[in-house]
Amino acid sequence: MLKLDYKSVTEYIASQPKPAQSVLRRVRSAIRKALPRAEEVISYQMPTYKMKGSAVIYFAGWKEHYSLYPANDRLVSKFKDQLSRYEVNKSTIRFPLAEPVPVKLIEGIARFRARELTQSTKASTTKLKAKQS
Repeated sequence: MLKLDYKSVTEYIASQPKPAQSVLRRVRSAIRKALPRAEEVISYQMPTYKMKGSAVIYFAGWKEHYSLYPANDRLVSKFKDQLSRYEVNKSTIRFPLAEPVPVKLIEGIARFRARELTQSTKASTTKLKAKQS
């Protein structure tokens, strides 16, 4: 039975089946390279990367694949060609554990999500300032 009260990403990865651990370490490394200032936490019992208190990206290991979350329409459209070989539905991108980790793609997705979050925050701040004027 999998543990459901992870205290760290290291603990999360260590709890996964041996074949998945090295893959998940590479996923973690790609995200950390793309988001060096992000806070690494566990949220919803998954490794999560936050910037300025907001979740940028999550990942999780499964029996046959690992997933990245969230994948919105803008992200899927931006990486359409690179994601064509992977299963993408709702807000999830699934990568087979048996295939090489697409490090550059994961880095690109993480950076894209960080930019989206930054732009969304700036837009919200601008609207709030306009209302206060």
